[in-house]
Amino acid sequence: MIGTLINAGAVLVGGAIGLFVGSSLPERYNRVFFHVVGLFTLVLGISMAIKTSQPLLVVFSLILGTISGTLLELQGKLEKLSERIKTHFRIGNEKFSEGLVVAFLLYCMGSLTVLGAIEEGSGNPPKLLYLKSLMDGFSSIALASALGIGVLFSVIPLLLYQGSLTLMASFAFQSMPENFINELSAIGGILLVALGFNILEIKRFDVVNMLPSLVFIIVFVWLFL
Repeated sequence: MIGTLINAGAVLVGGAIGLFVGSSLPERYNRVFFHVVGLFTLVLGISMAIKTSQPLLVVFSLILGTISGTLLELQGKLEKLSERIKTHFRIGNEKFSEGLVVAFLLYCMGSLTVLGAIEEGSGNPPKLLYLKSLMDGFSSIALASALGIGVLFSVIPLLLYQGSLTLMASFAFQSMPENFINELSAIGGILLVALGFNILEIKRFDVVNMLPSLVFIIVFVWLFL
């Protein structure tokens, strides 16, 4: 778990720097950061999404996942939780929940997350997670300067998700099929594209309601591939 802990620490440090930089810049520069983060999120999401070799499984996962998330009202529940956290910690950032979700997907849905967790879980030095920590640390500077303190709170789901993958790797498997990683990354990429549209205010998606798609793609890959 040392790799995941270092990863979380890098996000916290980078996010803190981003908050300081963002608060000291004029509003027009903050808007520039915001636009750059949106464009980067779009491009990264597209690059991840095109990795799929099973588009039908991806589509069905998105449909079933979004329906499930809508029925469960995940978006509304997260927004209520965000409001409680903001009230408790006296946070005035309007983009708290968006920053949290963007950061979580950006840090946790790439292939480096899965491969790094497998590497550490199988008993090897977490070199991939060290590399990921460096990348995430720099990314969190830009994210936090544009989206605020929600980026720092993303370390909580990061620890839970990435840590769980590491534990699963240590108990269940020493390697993971490439198609599993590609399809999971593809779903994550599509969710990032939706977030990119949200950030750039092109089209509003309830991305949190789409998160169960990640569970469905795992089930479909295990059943059919």
